Amino acid sequence: MKLNTHLILVSAQPIPNITPMLDDAVKPKKVIMLVSPDMQERARALENIFKPRGIGVESRAIADPWDAEQVSDTVLDILCHYPDGDIALNATGGTKLMSIAACEAFRSANAPVYYVHPRHDRLLWLSPKLPPHELADRLRLKDYLMAYGADQVDIPAETQSVPPAIQELTRQLLAGIDRYADELGALNYLAYQANNPRLSARIDHTRQARPVLWELLELFENAGICRLEHRLISFPDEPARFIANGGWLEMHAYAACFQLKQKCGIQDVACNITIQRHPAGKTAVKNEIDVGLIHANHLHLIECKTKHFEKDADMLYKLDSLRDLMGGLQGRAMLVSFNNLDKTSRARARELNIALCCHSDLKHLQQHLANWLIASS
Repeated sequence: MKLNTHLILVSAQPIPNITPMLDDAVKPKKVIMLVSPDMQERARALENIFKPRGIGVESRAIADPWDAEQVSDTVLDILCHYPDGDIALNATGGTKLMSIAACEAFRSANAPVYYVHPRHDRLLWLSPKLPPHELADRLRLKDYLMAYGADQVDIPAETQSVPPAIQELTRQLLAGIDRYADELGALNYLAYQANNPRLSARIDHTRQARPVLWELLELFENAGICRLEHRLISFPDEPARFIANGGWLEMHAYAACFQLKQKCGIQDVACNITIQRHPAGKTAVKNEIDVGLIHANHLHLIECKTKHFEKDADMLYKLDSLRDLMGGLQGRAMLVSFNNLDKTSRARARELNIALCCHSDLKHLQQHLANWLIASS
């Protein structure tokens, strides 16, 4: 059923209000938003997504989202302008009381009501009784992140493949993962120290003292990532320094996701995403996502780490917080780590519902990613 106007109840979980608008079989010409005082920012974010798609937007203020009579009166007033019934209610959002009051008002007017299944991305018609409609997977990363409060989303241009030299470097690193794991942190530190105009840093250890470190450095030199001269390491440019500072694993994870795009139905995927938010009354907050993708209209975040952390739990809590902030209740998260996590940290990851692909599992990263997407859809 396609109707020209939809009434939506703006809430902290915006995706069920967006996905019907991206499906040509359901997409209306106009959206009316019921907005409580605490949902003004969410409403503006939705408006910024709808208008560029040619959908008209009208807002109706609700002073108290827990006042059923006020909600009912407002909805009945809206329905008076649609005597032909060319309006549908999306009952998914708002407070439970808002949803109940709006549903009762629509039922009294014999007007259509639907609900979007939060997990299976399916439109369920409550009234009239019609078969469920599988919503088209059209949601993109930028729209998803903006819906959750991002004012600015910077996504690099899509890169379909990793350069052959970096692929070979990655193959060697994964093949020698037990040998190089301990020294990779030292390389990360050198790349961090090279954050200066000359993009260089001094290597404190001799070849005799740290032979595996020097072996690792030479792998990166052979790939054209750095240059070694006596006990000085230098990088040709900032992207090369980024690769040495763990960026190679991020590129590897992104490439694995890109290769699964068609097979697993990934709607959008990107790496090195920068998000900027301006919470009300606070200074701008900047967040970075190593790899992000949309699958089944849900956000999946992948954090890639090549160095040891004193407290793996802190890293897991940070990822959990970012997933909840930018992905909502249906957000997913995975940690991809060159190093192993201890038993306690693995238990913590399970508690937080964060998927893991660590150390030797990286040799089968693509399969782990495919299993993760299937399990979370």
